[in-house]
Amino acid sequence: MYLSRVRVDLNGLSRGALFEIMGGGAYAAHQLLWRLFSDHQGVRPFLFRQEMEEPEGGGVPRGLPLFYVLSDREPVAIPGLLEAQCKPFSPALDVGDRLAFRLRANPTVAKSVAGKRGQRADVLMAAKYHFEVGEARTSQACTEAMDEAARRWLSERAESWGFRLPVRPEVGTYRQHALPKDKGRPIRFSSVDYEGLLEVTDPGRLIETLARGIGRAKAFGCGLMLIRRP
Repeated sequence: MYLSRVRVDLNGLSRGALFEIMGGGAYAAHQLLWRLFSDHQGVRPFLFRQEMEEPEGGGVPRGLPLFYVLSDREPVAIPGLLEAQCKPFSPALDVGDRLAFRLRANPTVAKSVAGKRGQRADVLMAAKYHFEVGEARTSQACTEAMDEAARRWLSERAESWGFRLPVRPEVGTYRQHALPKDKGRPIRFSSVDYEGLLEVTDPGRLIETLARGIGRAKAFGCGLMLIRRP
């Protein structure tokens, strides 16, 4: 695998693509990053996460898009459009290792209808619906219930992904996205940012999880787990 930091030369974008990517448009970002793998045919070979670039030495983010990309092949930079700082990614992990992680995920569950698995349900919105419409849905109690639902979704699946959570992860920004299509309803999904500490329980399975990604909406910037030694 390869882990890359990808910067965009905004002068190389059309006006429409510029505004969409600067606004966090996941579909435009996905299409743009595909150009790093123009010789590839078949299933998407990468996961990505969009952030805003921070100035050297820290400070307020500058509003310039920065992408982290994990791929099964080395990306090819495009002069005047995409700059890629790339390095091989093959972590040596042992049972019991503790790693700091960041993750943007799409926490959903399959909702049963008449005994059959139906549409996917957003676990945070499901927690919110337990509160009555009005002030209750903007209360601290509602926010805490949504955060706890997000944590539970991750912790209940962690062992199957090769790790456990020794401490409660932080739950950050929750976003709901609507991506327009040429025809029909827009594509809707949500994302949640997690940050915390994990403990490796199955190194091989965790590496597979990192390569495959976590949860759904991977084509729209979800699923990439970034890890580092604390």
